[in-house]
Amino acid sequence: MKLLEILRKRGASLADPESVKETIALQDHWSKGTKYQTVQAYSKFAKLNGIEWTAPKYRRARKKPFIPLEKELDALIASCGKKTATTLQLLKETAMRIGEALRLDWIDVDSERNCVTVNDPEKNGTSRQIEVSNKLLAMLNRLPKKNNKVFGGITAKGASSNFYLQRKKAAFKLQNPRLKRITFHTFRHWKATMEYHKTKDILHVMRLLGHRDINTTLIYTHLVSFKSDEYHVATAKTKKEKTQLLSEGWKFEFQDRTDGLIYFAKRK
Repeated sequence: MKLLEILRKRGASLADPESVKETIALQDHWSKGTKYQTVQAYSKFAKLNGIEWTAPKYRRARKKPFIPLEKELDALIASCGKKTATTLQLLKETAMRIGEALRLDWIDVDSERNCVTVNDPEKNGTSRQIEVSNKLLAMLNRLPKKNNKVFGGITAKGASSNFYLQRKKAAFKLQNPRLKRITFHTFRHWKATMEYHKTKDILHVMRLLGHRDINTTLIYTHLVSFKSDEYHVATAKTKKEKTQLLSEGWKFEFQDRTDGLIYFAKRK
């Protein structure tokens, strides 16, 4: 609706497909992605209203997503207020979309089994159950329980406004302008990328994200290569030490047969 309104304000007659086509072509400052989305929006409008038109072809360029360091995500979360910080921690651990998170009911939070369930997925996604940390459960349980919704009646627009204001303050306070590039969806990109890097299991990532088409999942998982200075390194010798590191998200790299040490890596 917003795109159709923009077309109308910029001189297009929505009843005239040639006028729409010309208006889109004249928007020199629009990216090909914006033009592609506008064509898709008008195509639905035309179909609904029985208007015949030949849609112009704009190829949508897939940009490499911004994947921040985990310490940057954690610093941003720590700088936010209680409700926003809890929302961001939930997005970080579950890769939920913001709409899915805001629709989360208290009944979907299982403190006994350390998991949350996405029962109302967006974009025709699948329902899924995701294991979460004790830290997140503690943050969730500190929120007021005024109704059935974990985050009350806040809308996505309201949550975004609050987040952008707190993000701006955090970026200035911590003197890190990269924080201003972090959006709600950045947490989803980050989680998907980290999970694939850790497991190399595309089906696991697909289930985590709630995708029905594996080609959609591939967009999230093959775009990032990590530099060596972005890693912490740890070693283990006993089975107990190895199990502990794996449970904390460390990834097995190799075993040195000369000293028996097993080396693990984890992104900073």
